Amino acid sequence: MSLPLDTPQGIADALGYLQHHLQELTERQHVSENNINTTLVALTVQLQQLAQLVANPSPPAVPNTPPPPVPSPAPTARRTRPKISAPPDFSGERHNGRAFLNSCSLYIRLAPEQFHDKQEKILWALTFFKDGCATKWSENVFRQEANTGVFPIPTWGDFEQQFQLHFFPVNAEVDAINTLEGTSYHQGGQTVDDYLDNFQTLVSDAGYTDLRTLVVKFRRGLKLGIQNQIATMPYGRPANTDPDAWYRAARRIDQVRLANEAFQSVSCSTPSGLTKTVSARPPPMSMVRLPPAPPLLVTPKPAPPTPSMGVPMDVDVTRKARSLPP
Repeated sequence: MSLPLDTPQGIADALGYLQHHLQELTERQHVSENNINTTLVALTVQLQQLAQLVANPSPPAVPNTPPPPVPSPAPTARRTRPKISAPPDFSGERHNGRAFLNSCSLYIRLAPEQFHDKQEKILWALTFFKDGCATKWSENVFRQEANTGVFPIPTWGDFEQQFQLHFFPVNAEVDAINTLEGTSYHQGGQTVDDYLDNFQTLVSDAGYTDLRTLVVKFRRGLKLGIQNQIATMPYGRPANTDPDAWYRAARRIDQVRLANEAFQSVSCSTPSGLTKTVSARPPPMSMVRLPPAPPLLVTPKPAPPTPSMGVPMDVDVTRKARSLPP
């Protein structure tokens, strides 16, 4: 007989059944002693197991539910590459050499998958050699390859070195130093932004790194009004060893000046506070014709008397007046 042992009631029923069965076995006389001993051992073992179940009941069985489905990761958006502009055509001018090489290097770094090997980068850069000394240099490179059977520029680093040798300014450092020692680099009529761009290029070519020297050179080239405003700032004045602070202060002052000049030019052209109002045109008055004025009558003035020999009566009157005593 099998009894459920997963509940306390089932365990109690099993104990009662075993005790009753043991009692029946002891009452039977025809059962051999061996069978009784074997049965007693088996019953004892079952009783011990039941006692352990009563002392430590097993937790209720948890239904075997399948795990919740794991959500699949959302598809990632495809990354779009920014549009890259190709370098401009190059004709070999030394003052444009640095800008052209920088454009080529930038394109290669942004789109490296477009080039299968190092030589392809060099051939791609040579496609922009369209005129002047650049074309002659490119033709010389391919002529060397035709004569030797080996491309004369093996790596991109070798290409950069040869390009700098042929198309960078020859004495860029010396020229920049001489310019900074003179006055031709001064701001003059330029904006501070244009002046700063030119100044930083000269400083880079000259190899100046001392911060105090940079401040002195930059300050000396500024317009007198701007450098005076920075030097006499009551608070927040840039230090003489902080060129970046001088750059920011000069740009800020120049921007304020330009904005003020723009405002004044607008104010002079249109007076502030006055607005142009267009008055409605009054309706035309009806024309009234007047009668013509009568002609003016001008009476002629009498002509002055002409001198004559005189009237005798008048002569006598004059004589009498003179002869009368006073």
